[in-house]
Amino acid sequence: MERVSTADGTKRIHIAQNGGAVTVEGDEILVGVGRSPNVEGLGLESAGVEFDARHGIHVDDYLRTANPHIFAAGDCCMRHQFTHAADAAAQIVIQNALFGGRKKVSKLIMPWCTYTDPEIAHVGLYEHEAQQQGIETDIFRSSLSRNGRAEMDGEDNGFVKVLVKKGSDKILGATIVASHAGDLISELSVAISAGMGLGGIAGVIHPYPTQAEAIKAAASEWRKTRLTPVVAKLMEKWLSFQRR
Repeated sequence: MERVSTADGTKRIHIAQNGGAVTVEGDEILVGVGRSPNVEGLGLESAGVEFDARHGIHVDDYLRTANPHIFAAGDCCMRHQFTHAADAAAQIVIQNALFGGRKKVSKLIMPWCTYTDPEIAHVGLYEHEAQQQGIETDIFRSSLSRNGRAEMDGEDNGFVKVLVKKGSDKILGATIVASHAGDLISELSVAISAGMGLGGIAGVIHPYPTQAEAIKAAASEWRKTRLTPVVAKLMEKWLSFQRR
């Protein structure tokens, strides 16, 4: 963004893009400034708990602080600052602090949703994160514009995008842009947690008409890749043999 301006009651954001200029107009401009953890004045220094103003309380993968007898959970110490993330972390703390558990916060499959219109939801890895980890990927998509329920509801603006490990159906991450993306992302969160691949989702019956069929449509795109020229040739020979 280069600058903002106002003319005739309309707010404008001026953006430099691909060597050119783009202007976006709207009634209001909202600025997300983020949040900072409120950890000052709690006496954490006296308890031997390390913290800083930007990241909050320092914890390890077990949510244990520098004082091994003190644990922390939630926005005061976590990268994912969501209510459902704090709830999941609290369960880890209970197991680790009270029952000698060894649950790791890094193992959580953490979905999130931004409640815009349409909503934006995500779970797992992004493509660039997979690349940073040296993982080759494939992407399979489906558009809400081809979903019968979304068309009937007038909510056909959006898509489902699923990231899988190249050459397999293992789901690494998924992004959904849709009016009910926050609800839809749970199916993919469950699939990742349960180790179910896109092939498994493609074989699950989804009720018609529902927007969740868009997820199965993305899975069906993966299934189409199984029909390689070699497989197609073998099927052709098999069917020819069956007709004799």
